Amino acid sequence: MDYKEVYAEWLENPYFDEETKAELRAIEADENEIKERFYMDLEFGTAGLRGIIGAGINRMNIYVVRRATQGLANYIAKVEKQSQGVAIAYDSRHMSPEFAQEAALCLAANGIKAYIFESLRPTPELSFAVRKLGCVAGINITASHNPPEYNGYKVYWEDGAQITPPHDTGIMAEVKAISDWNTVKTMDKAAAESAGLYEVIGAAIDDAYMAELKKQVIHMDAIQAEGKNLKIVYTPLHGTGNIPARRVLKELGFENVYVVPEQELPDGDFPTVSYPNPEAAEAFELGLKLAREIDADLVLATDPDADRLGVRVKDKNGEYHDLTGNMSGCLLANYEIGQRKAVNGSLPEDGALIKTIVTSNLADAIAKGYGVKLIEVLTGFKFIGQQILGFETSGKGTYLFGFEESYGCLIGTHARDKDAIVATMALCEAAAYYKTQGKTLWDAMIEMYEEYGYYKDAIQSVSLKGIEGLQKIQEIMNTLREKPPVEIAGHKVISARDYKKDTITDIATGEVKPTGLPNSNVLYYDLTDDVWLCVRPSGTEPKVKFYYGVKGTSLEDADEKSDIMGKAVLDMVNSML
Repeated sequence: MDYKEVYAEWLENPYFDEETKAELRAIEADENEIKERFYMDLEFGTAGLRGIIGAGINRMNIYVVRRATQGLANYIAKVEKQSQGVAIAYDSRHMSPEFAQEAALCLAANGIKAYIFESLRPTPELSFAVRKLGCVAGINITASHNPPEYNGYKVYWEDGAQITPPHDTGIMAEVKAISDWNTVKTMDKAAAESAGLYEVIGAAIDDAYMAELKKQVIHMDAIQAEGKNLKIVYTPLHGTGNIPARRVLKELGFENVYVVPEQELPDGDFPTVSYPNPEAAEAFELGLKLAREIDADLVLATDPDADRLGVRVKDKNGEYHDLTGNMSGCLLANYEIGQRKAVNGSLPEDGALIKTIVTSNLADAIAKGYGVKLIEVLTGFKFIGQQILGFETSGKGTYLFGFEESYGCLIGTHARDKDAIVATMALCEAAAYYKTQGKTLWDAMIEMYEEYGYYKDAIQSVSLKGIEGLQKIQEIMNTLREKPPVEIAGHKVISARDYKKDTITDIATGEVKPTGLPNSNVLYYDLTDDVWLCVRPSGTEPKVKFYYGVKGTSLEDADEKSDIMGKAVLDMVNSML
């Protein structure tokens, strides 16, 4: 059927409620809007769903959520794991509680017990709950840091990580196979509860999660010494982090935590920001204002589902510095690995630091400095989770730290997704530790640069919305694949990696070898002078991302080299648009 026929079916089929039909009748004169909503199914990708809330097959609504859940239920039945149940969490976005409820009742109708949180919870706690409860899977209703009109549906497997092969493709196939909406099951909540297939969870999981976080503390002595003196400004950006972040800091002994009042309470409109992303400067405007009023040592911001952490730190002159995800990740990696070595006298022989391919090469230098293995994985924290699972099943490899440039890391293995709550705790601990030595976090950052090199990493994102935008993104990838650059900003390309073709090509010799990583539509170029560039379409937003990194002799030198590289990248993009 073409999009007009699907639109007509939604208006005629008694399966869809009157409210949905009224919304669709209101757009009957808008051909383009009908096409956008019905020209394709909202794609169930390798992590799940993400899209604009509204009626239609290319939108987030209760019917699309039910269908996705039916596909998941069918896959769980196929692998015969129905008895384990599924954990469900949700964030502060519009329709999040409703979508979570629909997912739970669909699972129950399929004879699979749903464990649903009583109220909003962070993504990492859902990851923790899956393993704590022995569930086969987890569902998290969130669109992370997207604008308020979006919501999403993330699927986790029994190891606590977002789904990876073969489960991702298996679940996607089951979802795609559902063509008749009337075959999607649901049931009454009271009936589900009486059948023991619907259980509300909360405090017990919260307490167990908190206990696991506290196990990661290295220097309780430093917290006892300086926790009462350190001034911390925190904002949950209207999301899920407020209660757990404040709880863990309070219970550890951080007495001066100031929450940004305008951003404290959950609000799906995210009224103080255009979109709730701790990577954006606007997310820190209110926090920095409060920080200057109280002379805070650091400012922290978590995104709505509290898996990403943004950071600002104050130097001895009172100036606040923005730490990118690469900077805060490397600062924490250096602290966690370095202090574990200092406390224990040595590190495990099979210890590993894990990063994604678009993450700073400063991580490589840190791993080399400590003599631990550096493992590189594809973009997506699930691949770091996959490595942890591999360590557990093989008995070889010890997880020390893992992070990605997009403001996400994991300390410990209690969860298998990035955890901004444990990162908040660890960064405050590190601040207390360095304070006992008369240093700020910014001092620690500069010391790390002096030891390993002034690496600077940045990103240029090009948004191309709608059907035409998706086509343009594909054209950009095809052009670069067919005619790879030989030089960028005066740096020659040494090797070109194509993760879709599984090839690494040496430009000088023409030698080709495999990447060793799964198939992915990603291109990567190693250049002279420790420069690199990586190009990949976003998996969650209508944009293509250009990541790049340079190495300088000072902050100023690195900044200058990065600016030149960024301009060259934009020039290259503009030539293809």
